[in-house]
Amino acid sequence: MPTAQTDSAALDIARVRSQFPSLTQTVAGQPAVFLDGPGGTQVPQRVIDAISDYLRNSNANTCGAYATSQRTNSVIADARSAIADFFGCAQDEVVFGPNMTTLTFAVSRSIGRELGLGDEIVLTHLDHDANVSPWRALEERGVTIRFVDINEDDCTLNMADLAQKISSRTRVVAVGYASNAVGTINDVSEIIRLAHQKGALAYIDAVHYAPHGPIDVRALDCDFLVCSSYKFFGPHMGILYGKREHLQRLQPYKLRANTNAIPNRWEWGTLNHECIAGITACVDYLAELGRQVDRSASTRRAALVAGYAAIQQHEHGLAETLIRGLLVIPGLKFYGIRDVGKLDRRCPTVAVRIAGHTPLELATTLGERGFFTWDGNYYALNLTERLDVEKDGGFLRIGLAHYNTAEEVQRFLSALREIAG
Repeated sequence: MPTAQTDSAALDIARVRSQFPSLTQTVAGQPAVFLDGPGGTQVPQRVIDAISDYLRNSNANTCGAYATSQRTNSVIADARSAIADFFGCAQDEVVFGPNMTTLTFAVSRSIGRELGLGDEIVLTHLDHDANVSPWRALEERGVTIRFVDINEDDCTLNMADLAQKISSRTRVVAVGYASNAVGTINDVSEIIRLAHQKGALAYIDAVHYAPHGPIDVRALDCDFLVCSSYKFFGPHMGILYGKREHLQRLQPYKLRANTNAIPNRWEWGTLNHECIAGITACVDYLAELGRQVDRSASTRRAALVAGYAAIQQHEHGLAETLIRGLLVIPGLKFYGIRDVGKLDRRCPTVAVRIAGHTPLELATTLGERGFFTWDGNYYALNLTERLDVEKDGGFLRIGLAHYNTAEEVQRFLSALREIAG
């Protein structure tokens, strides 16, 4: 799978943190520690400023014969250009929507027009339900759903089972780039190859992976890839990449007044222009990180790759400290890849349970001390059911981002050890 190289200069973590105003918050007199990134990352000041500036100076609908409308057109075009660099695709292959779930429903409905009895869709037990339920809804058309199982010991996909489940009847293979619950990074290149080998489309949910590593849709050769900008330091918006040939051929459900040109035909109603302005700002934030560590980065795409190299280097160090510290806590059960020699196969997101404490109790007590974590299933319902923890409150999830520090990880581990008794 494509990853950034890890030989870049280190992040200037103090400079990084200075750009995120929310990180200055305190709880009970102590600095807040944001370990809730998998549910949505914090945003840098430039994103806040971009959204505010749009509302102050450019707030209008599109395609009008006046200045603010024309500026709005430019804001949208700039964002398509930014995301084209982010994905490594063409601008007309970028679709904006309210969130990943809505975009996935739109694509699944369109693909579903062509499916019927005898057709199959392959899903996984590792995925967020937004990449499961929209496809399962096609069962009403006679489509058969097949689920790929996991290796329970480390919560990785069972690739042999996946290869067996994909057949000449498979029309879509829908899989996550990385698990939002346990952090597993899937071998998406191999999954896409297996799908294409049988003539199936590959639909990749990259929501959880996007803040942690670079995405290259051309290298992956995926048909569709979707993510959410609020997971990579931007506003609450969904973003879809679709191969031009598919965006042109498939028939979306749309209003008559909407153009038939791509990508607009896939965008329902008036877009969220102010948040689209914020999308450009969050991509530029990541590119600036790259230019700080690699002065030779001559394009925004090159700067993004360099930035992610530094992010991965920093996050791998944090994840190793976190995982080693968790594994020595008495009564703690760790879900996912625990081998610190395999950090390139996981995001710095971990899920645990501790005997004698529900995940909600742990998250509540940690929250009172200023450590922001998640409890529950995080919509990865198929995984919590598969691991038989749904009825017991799911997991406690700790999710690191590049703005976290080693000192925060140590403070968190100390607090969790104390709470666990």
